[in-house]
Amino acid sequence: MPDDVEVRRTLSEPAARQLANATKTRAQWSGITPRWLVSFLPWVPVEAGIYRLNRVKDTEGVSDVECSPSRDRDSDLPETFVDYETAPREYFLNAVTTVLDVQTRVSDLYNQPYDQIQEQLRLLIEKVKERQESELIYNGDYGILTNAAPFMKISTRRGPPTPDDMDELIARVWKEPAFFLSHPRAIAAFGRECTRRGVPPPTINLFGTPFLTWRGIPLVPSDKLKIAESADGGGTSTILLLRTGEKKQGVVGLFQPGVPGEVTPSLSVRFMGINRKAIASYLISLYCSSAILTPDALGVLENVEVGHYHEYT
Repeated sequence: MPDDVEVRRTLSEPAARQLANATKTRAQWSGITPRWLVSFLPWVPVEAGIYRLNRVKDTEGVSDVECSPSRDRDSDLPETFVDYETAPREYFLNAVTTVLDVQTRVSDLYNQPYDQIQEQLRLLIEKVKERQESELIYNGDYGILTNAAPFMKISTRRGPPTPDDMDELIARVWKEPAFFLSHPRAIAAFGRECTRRGVPPPTINLFGTPFLTWRGIPLVPSDKLKIAESADGGGTSTILLLRTGEKKQGVVGLFQPGVPGEVTPSLSVRFMGINRKAIASYLISLYCSSAILTPDALGVLENVEVGHYHEYT
């Protein structure tokens, strides 16, 4: 090689990266949702995990008895009383639980920059909370859809949800309805139908997030409402309308504060020990239930067509 030829070599990028510190994220899980149902429901604290729902025995609420004679006949008043159910329903808090197992070697050696145990607990708590929202809707004992009164259910006239359908639902839950609950695809189908009819639904901001509304009532999305998929890619779902709160005799969530190992209300994390194989175990428990205080607090719109899946991909 001639002496006057200069050869320049530089450090390659792949080699340089071996000495560089990468900025790392926490583990990202697309299954985490806003869980709006949990946020919109009023939560009632219970004692000993029991909530007794007392109701009036008859729908009228009073039983007339013969009038008592009075000196002034114009002021005769009937003697009345309100009778109660003698065997009211009791709700018991159910537990959504899971167990985290961590090899102590992993938590001892690979704990920077993120604490492995805390990260595993964080993700499992998110999974438990996602399951909680599903249970609030479909649990065989206390799920709100499971306990909907038959006379509060209506069906669409076959097709996507229309303004007429939503108005009919409002007519069922006319006493201060709080919010609709539906799958995002059902909300999209309703929005398209409104736009087609020239009445696009307005938007409001709640919790810093925009929500479509109908008649001033927000349409709250939840992917926990199931879709019955059809062979052609379409499907049907359900839209709920809820009145909420004890004062309004609506739907409420139930929880018990102060459970052992509580990290958030009614959710506990407890260390279960380390076994002979050096596995550390943690029990995660979330206690909850829900109750529909009067049957007319929940309306159900069934057989809502939500469109074909390719419209959302």
